[in-house]
Amino acid sequence: MKIAVLASGSGTILESIVASGLQVSLVVVDRPCRAEEVATAGGIDVVSLYRSDWGKSFDRKSYSEDLSRVLLGKGIELIAMAGFGTIVTEELHRNFEARILNTHPSLLPSFPGWHAVEAAIEFGVMVTGCTVHLATVEVDAGPILAQRAVEVFEDDTPASLHERIKEVERSLYPETIKLYNDFLDRGSVGQARNYPNSNS
Repeated sequence: MKIAVLASGSGTILESIVASGLQVSLVVVDRPCRAEEVATAGGIDVVSLYRSDWGKSFDRKSYSEDLSRVLLGKGIELIAMAGFGTIVTEELHRNFEARILNTHPSLLPSFPGWHAVEAAIEFGVMVTGCTVHLATVEVDAGPILAQRAVEVFEDDTPASLHERIKEVERSLYPETIKLYNDFLDRGSVGQARNYPNSNS
């Protein structure tokens, strides 16, 4: 299936997806970032759909519509969000229902949102981890496809803990994308609400 990766940052998740052997057809970024360089170096088509507005006046609906047009125009069938910093509206989800994957640095439903790693340390949990889930309009609330635990050490800082979570993420995310891609590719498109689930 034709896979697109949406990215905003360093491109390390994109690198892990490509290194796993998955064929990425398109990378879309919402701001200048290293992910563009990673895509270009790998011979992957890049669309720089930069945001010009980062304030409250940002037209999220129009941006989501533009993003949908780009992805549909390229024939994309499966989307993997890789640290994409723009929350999209229902327009994208309607066009790609059950075809948008995301990864989050906690064991959802615990600690959703942007500060999951800091929240885990503040709460004093002994174990957190990484979750791969289907993205929905409600952020970090979609069906869980896979999870993997990461121990929290007493001397952990948000940076040190997040780095260990990222190490897990870089293997779990590509593995899950492959499984879900195969699930859809076997002709289960109409059954995509019966999500396969793998917790490890």
